[in-house]
Amino acid sequence: MPGRRRMMSPGWGGKFRGCGYRMTVPRQAIMDVLSGTDKHLSAEDIYMKVHKMSPDVGLTTVYRTLELLTQMGLVVKFDFGDGRARYELTEGPKSEHHHHLICASCKRIIEYTDFIDEEMEFLKRAEKGLSKKYNFDIKNHIIQFYGLCDKCKNKK
Repeated sequence: MPGRRRMMSPGWGGKFRGCGYRMTVPRQAIMDVLSGTDKHLSAEDIYMKVHKMSPDVGLTTVYRTLELLTQMGLVVKFDFGDGRARYELTEGPKSEHHHHLICASCKRIIEYTDFIDEEMEFLKRAEKGLSKKYNFDIKNHIIQFYGLCDKCKNKK
């Protein structure tokens, strides 16, 4: 709507400006959608939600913006093996570091943050060893385990 201004979330506008970009209405709408969910949304899912708020935003704009947000490090892009990229914010209240369990049958995604001690020790050793071996400063990692969830396992 002409003349109507969106409330900008704190920090995002500065991050865009810091990378040489402006916070536009479509970018703000996409950030609002991503910050308002705990699901891993596809570009099409995001488009459907953004379109309700801003009908003039097209699917191509959503794709381009998601690519930009990924390059800026504000969004992480996941491939869960279902042929559709999924996205989630890297910062904010719903962005606690987590890993994924993905059911190869029903495609259910389970996020978990309650890491077991052995997992934490292994990851620390692996990161330290890889950093040393390749002289590489590791900042983050993404871990996905594929298998069968309890429902699909019990069907077999």
